[in-house]
Amino acid sequence: MASVIDGYLVDPEVSLLDKTRMQAQVLVPVVRALRAELGKDKADAIVTQALRDWSKQLFAAIGDGIEGSPRRKWAAIQSVWGEVSGREVDVEVLRQDKEALDIDVTRCRFAEFFRELGEPELGALLICAADFDIVAAGAGEVSLERAQTIMQGAPSCTFRYKFAPR
Repeated sequence: MASVIDGYLVDPEVSLLDKTRMQAQVLVPVVRALRAELGKDKADAIVTQALRDWSKQLFAAIGDGIEGSPRRKWAAIQSVWGEVSGREVDVEVLRQDKEALDIDVTRCRFAEFFRELGEPELGALLICAADFDIVAAGAGEVSLERAQTIMQGAPSCTFRYKFAPR
């Protein structure tokens, strides 16, 4: 059965981490060339805006293709995203009920990869920021607070989802 993010995955047999590595093979040299030409601040601002716009549009389009309430759209995307990214992270569920879902990621292979490259900011843009774009599909019925990420050097990523009353 086709999942809601198959269009993004292109080839479901290739892991999300391997896809991320492929993206980085292209993006890292481009980012570094832009930094050399424009300076770090300006280059990073351009790359940040481009990647944020791309991710927001991607997950909005995926959400538009799912029937049902905003919370159902979020749940459908989150479920599949959790499956494909879950192979690369170790997770501890702290709370799961009708009001909230609290998760700590205690190991992230994406963060390990981007730190090895010396580009954790790029990793945060490609991987971490997508969580907020997925929440946007929840159109106010789902919110996310995250105080820290492994990508930023913290010991864990804190995901604190809140659900609006039904």
